Amino acid sequence: MAAASGGAGGRRGGRAVSALLAGRSKKQKCGPKDKQKLQEAALRLLSGHQDLGDLLLEVGSSPCNKPSCASSSGTCTSEASVPELFVVSALQDQASLLGVPVGMLSARTAANNIEKISAASGQVVLLTAEQRDKFSCFLQTLKDLLSHNAFSRLLFAQEMWKMQSPLILEVAWRLHRESIVSLDDLLESHPDAPALVEWLCSSLCLLCQQTEEPSSDTEPTGSILTDFVVVFLRNGFQKPPELGKKLELQKISESCCAVLERMLSWTLDTAAKEKQEDPSVVKAVKCWLHIFSTAAYQGTVPPESLLQFFRHTLTQVLTYNPQLQASDAIRLQREWSFARTSPLLTLFYRKLFMVYKAEELILHLQQVLETSEVNWHHVLSCVSTLLICHSEAEELVKDLLGHLLRKAFENYDLENMITAFLIARQAALEGPAAFMPYSEWFKVAFGSASGFHGGSKKALVFFFKFLSELVPFEAPQYLKVHIMHPPFVPTKYRPFLLEYVTLARTRLADFKVAIEDMGLYEDLSSLKEAVQPHSQALQDAEKAIQIFEHTGKIPASVMEASIFRRSYYTSRFIPALLVPRVLPEVPDSRMALIECLKRAEKISPNAYSAYIEGCRAVKEKLWQGGSGKAEADDLKEPLQLLKAELEALRPLITDQDRHDAVPAQIAIVSEKLTGVLERVEGADEAAAPRLRIELNLSVPEVEQHDQGVVDLLLTSFCQNVMAASCFSPPERQGAWPSLWVKMLCGHQPLLPPLLSRLCQLMYHQCALLSEAHVIGLAVLVVHLNEAKDLIPAIDVCSGVLCSGSLRGLAVTELWAHLLACMTGESTVFCMRFCTAAVSYFLCKFPSLSHDELCALLHPGFVKKLQFVVPRLSLEARGISCHEDAAELSWERFSQPALCYRKAALCLWKQARFRELVQEKAFQLTLQEWLLMELRVHPDTDVLSGSERREFHHWAVFQHFLPASAAAGGCDGDLRKACAVLVDTALDFCQRSELDNCSYLQDPQASIPHRRRTPDIHFRLQEMVMNVVTVHRRALPEGLLDDHEEHFLFRVFRQRLRALGTASTVGERLLWCQEVVLQSRMLLSLPPLTVIATRPRGNQIALDCEDYFGFVNAGLRNICTRGWALSYDITHQFFMGLLGATGKCSKPIQEVNSILTLSQDRCPIIICSAAWWWSRLEPEICFEWRRHFRGPFTQGLKSLKELQSSVNSFLSSEAAALVSDTPWISAAFLHSTAQQQMRYEKLGAALKRLGPAAGQLLVCLFFFSVVDFISARVTPEEGLDVPRTLDWSSKMLQCLEERRVSWLSVFSSAEKGQSPNPVLRSAVSDQHLRLFPVAFYSLLLAFDSERFIGEQALLYVAVDMYTQLLQLFMEGTTTVAELLGQREGSLRAGEPEDLLVLIRRARHFLLQAIPRCPQSSFANLQQLLGLCGELDPEIKAALVNSSAEGALLAQEDSLLF
Repeated sequence: MAAASGGAGGRRGGRAVSALLAGRSKKQKCGPKDKQKLQEAALRLLSGHQDLGDLLLEVGSSPCNKPSCASSSGTCTSEASVPELFVVSALQDQASLLGVPVGMLSARTAANNIEKISAASGQVVLLTAEQRDKFSCFLQTLKDLLSHNAFSRLLFAQEMWKMQSPLILEVAWRLHRESIVSLDDLLESHPDAPALVEWLCSSLCLLCQQTEEPSSDTEPTGSILTDFVVVFLRNGFQKPPELGKKLELQKISESCCAVLERMLSWTLDTAAKEKQEDPSVVKAVKCWLHIFSTAAYQGTVPPESLLQFFRHTLTQVLTYNPQLQASDAIRLQREWSFARTSPLLTLFYRKLFMVYKAEELILHLQQVLETSEVNWHHVLSCVSTLLICHSEAEELVKDLLGHLLRKAFENYDLENMITAFLIARQAALEGPAAFMPYSEWFKVAFGSASGFHGGSKKALVFFFKFLSELVPFEAPQYLKVHIMHPPFVPTKYRPFLLEYVTLARTRLADFKVAIEDMGLYEDLSSLKEAVQPHSQALQDAEKAIQIFEHTGKIPASVMEASIFRRSYYTSRFIPALLVPRVLPEVPDSRMALIECLKRAEKISPNAYSAYIEGCRAVKEKLWQGGSGKAEADDLKEPLQLLKAELEALRPLITDQDRHDAVPAQIAIVSEKLTGVLERVEGADEAAAPRLRIELNLSVPEVEQHDQGVVDLLLTSFCQNVMAASCFSPPERQGAWPSLWVKMLCGHQPLLPPLLSRLCQLMYHQCALLSEAHVIGLAVLVVHLNEAKDLIPAIDVCSGVLCSGSLRGLAVTELWAHLLACMTGESTVFCMRFCTAAVSYFLCKFPSLSHDELCALLHPGFVKKLQFVVPRLSLEARGISCHEDAAELSWERFSQPALCYRKAALCLWKQARFRELVQEKAFQLTLQEWLLMELRVHPDTDVLSGSERREFHHWAVFQHFLPASAAAGGCDGDLRKACAVLVDTALDFCQRSELDNCSYLQDPQASIPHRRRTPDIHFRLQEMVMNVVTVHRRALPEGLLDDHEEHFLFRVFRQRLRALGTASTVGERLLWCQEVVLQSRMLLSLPPLTVIATRPRGNQIALDCEDYFGFVNAGLRNICTRGWALSYDITHQFFMGLLGATGKCSKPIQEVNSILTLSQDRCPIIICSAAWWWSRLEPEICFEWRRHFRGPFTQGLKSLKELQSSVNSFLSSEAAALVSDTPWISAAFLHSTAQQQMRYEKLGAALKRLGPAAGQLLVCLFFFSVVDFISARVTPEEGLDVPRTLDWSSKMLQCLEERRVSWLSVFSSAEKGQSPNPVLRSAVSDQHLRLFPVAFYSLLLAFDSERFIGEQALLYVAVDMYTQLLQLFMEGTTTVAELLGQREGSLRAGEPEDLLVLIRRARHFLLQAIPRCPQSSFANLQQLLGLCGELDPEIKAALVNSSAEGALLAQEDSLLF
């Protein structure tokens, strides 16, 4: 009750005015006129005794003052309520009595009421619940007064600032919200601008402190902040006002800007001392930073004003309190990296970055640097945040650095120079994932003649002056960069560089860091300020071991250090290499390097002995008992910190509104991971670069402490992927996976254990992985491919000894090896993994064009799917690219209970996937399909035998064979398909044999059934027979080209040509291995394959040219006997020859023709027939009777008769042989005698030969020489060296007794002096290369006096000696090395045999040359040409002993 004290009756019952009036109206019924009179009387009575302030409050809270509907029809009455009229009347009466306007009176009264409401509140900014209710009622009254023009907003705003207690911030905001008086008018009406600014700043700070979790939609705090900032922005960053309003708005504009600047200072000051600040203040600043959310100002603040505000704020941040000098920045900038900068400051930067593109930010930063004095802490931390939060910032920062350096050298401006260096170093602090190392930048900028400093002498002087001025402030690692990677300087200006280097060395000495103690492989871009020499030496030892593993040689840097850096080598490197440990049973790479250094006398015997003793002591200590608990406990705390930060990352990933905070959190994770790695690897090893990553597929090893870290990271990543997929599809998950993977790549010591762990999971434990694991790992692999440039090359090996390895693989090529479909489990896993990877990629980048998609997606996953999906799904085999495509949805792929077959089939039908497989790069070719299929183990295959055969038949005959070559098929050409199958099978066998070299022991073994599925071999046989059948049928129609090469031998020839000349032992081994595999492949095919048929006129003839070419080029050079092929090869030829004549017009004549042709074109065939005739003849007879009814053809008959003749000759039943071809007779005679061990009878039989048998004896001597060589290099053939040497000696003696020249056997065929080039063409090239060994072995076994008189001896002896020297010069020290034989085939004492033979041969020549007849020197120039520069002493002996040489000597003396 607001009645005066005299109205006691009015207070009875405590009823309000409205209640009294309402009660009277109910008790007394009267007409309209009486009612009006009664109201006027009551108003006069009350107005004389009423307190206006209480009246306003009381009327505002009256239930009668609410809007009501008075009519029965439901329409609201437009008449004013009684309390409204009463209040207005009272104010008017009171104003009349006082003589003031009613608006002024109501304004004063309202201000007094507000002061009453907020009385006893103290220093607060928010109303209590009770105050808020009262104030809400009071606001309704003010609205009523406004509606009756009984209230002045302007006067009310002025009165508000005259109150005794400060205005409550919420009161001002609610007056603004309810349109009583706007904040603009309220702020403009304040008489004291500094006081206004002080009140606003203190109130806003207090408001931020009184809330816990503010946001733009939280009432009232968030709305209060937003509305006030809207007013600040509209007034402080408005467009230039009109002239008339300029002065009026200047005051409020200045006040608004002052408030924002004060709040900015509060924010930056708090961020500067965040660690020491009260947590409530830090929370308040975070609350204030929510005003930088642009979404809150849409539609309320002009975009231009908002951009101007953000730009102004960023400028203020960069230039705030610029007290630090550049020298301070050099010293402190390492502490300003993103991870070490105040989270408040980085959060502030990220808020400011939201309205700008990276290009705009860099441009603005450049403008600020050029025009203002800056706060280096803020500038450099801003650069770090920019690099972390914007993926495209790296190139922009590089452009900025280039701009600064150009301006610096154009104007010789030190400020631009120091700015560029500070920014480059700051950017490098964020790791290689964000920016190139400082050493790389320095080399790019100044390491060449085109560098910024190379323009003139003045530029060089300026540059070195700048570097010299930096020296007192530099950290050691930067001085090392400048010394180890010096800038390019022309020779005449080298003193400038030397002067700087001297100064830098002096500064390093102050740090007690000597260049001499720098590591061999020190990372000059390490973030560490000082690397201890001992730790660096440990890194160097590990790098040297890695290089030694790759090269098998002592690294050159180690050898150089042992000579030129002896102090570091002996005091640092060797102790680090010889750290005692438990030695492995099989010497590892470290031990092998130590042994090599010991043999090279680079490790002293005392140091080596101490190392061995120390290793024994470590082993004994281990046996006594030890525990890794201390190490595990030491690592526990950093791991827990890392785990906490990883868990803090997940909510940011799943909330799209918080994605902007993800880069900062990942940077914090990176910092914690650095702490873990430093604890694991050592303080200075965590940043050590890796030259290469070595991965053993068979036994991937991960250290226990590394596995804990890697498993934590992988688990967190998989959980993040699944959590993010529950809330949004990949395209709306942000860039967190890319940032996460780039962060990992920045920690290079983590990459080897990470990849090894992936190998364990994907290659060995794939069946144990759940769908969540598979999906998470697939996403990880997709983004590892994306970051492939940050991952070092990978050396992949298999087996314990890593005998078969692939070096220098990119990470994108690694997955093909880990996703090996060898078993049913691995095949199913491959489908699951590749389905997830490709589906994720297509969903992650839906907006990419087809060309962009093809450029980014690695084809390996798509090809794997083309292999496994049709293999495991019958439905997929019938789907074409023209069928209806299914819609691709990541939701169905990321379900925990996923049916992988349905998911894969859904992807298979998807339109974008079908488009991909039409691209050439993504098409699975027949060759690739075969390589994958050959890796499958039939015993563990998911398909049964019948299902596998059905799949193979579909793949080969229905899919690849009819497909076009552009689509990876064969254009319907069976021969092309056969060639691909053969080539691929050989490729596969070649790779498989790298791990198992047992084929050398059994080169006649067949390929197909040994380890892999025989079904592919069956398909090949089926196709080859189809080719042969089609070939035969097509001949009469003349469809084939007479000159077309046999598809099989074309493949063989191309593969051998690709291997090169086989000039080294290693190349010869590969070449021999390839020929052995080709021979196996040939033997696995039907004999008809080797003999071709071609049209000759109207007839069909046999053609063996391609086969003969393969035998001469390949098979001839792998036969261990030297002049005879294996029985299988020989048998296949004769069976194929007889079988192929079935379609010939004149079969008997064709057989004769081929056998006659082989004597000239491929004599080793006839030699092989002679060696194997006892086994071969029954087979030939059987095959002949199967095809023909008549007697043998003349060619076969002559061979049979020759064998009978040889048998009779050796049995002393005949005096001669029936053959007209001496070398064929010699082949049969030599073979029979050796197989029957009838050398004595052969020697006696040879005496019965007449004088015309000289050529036969020479051929026999030739075969005995070849056998002698075979006995030395392949003793497993059963040949005995002494016996073969003895038999060759007897043949030589026989020739001497008959005065038949035997030297022609050793004459070089290429010089045109060999009497029988056909016979030499039947012997392997490797055996022919060893003829000099046989020559001198025989010659020195005889009395050499008897041969000196022969005219041809000198030429042949010098030629053979020269060839011996050439063998030695090529690095061959043993006879067996020429054939690339295994070490196990060498006998004891043989390693020096060639050198010994050379010495004896040289001695023989020096003794023989003076005693040779002058006729032997007829071709002196040729003899001198043979010696060349290999042996000047032999050359001089030839000149001195010949008459022609004496004349030459006289001419030389006359000239000089």
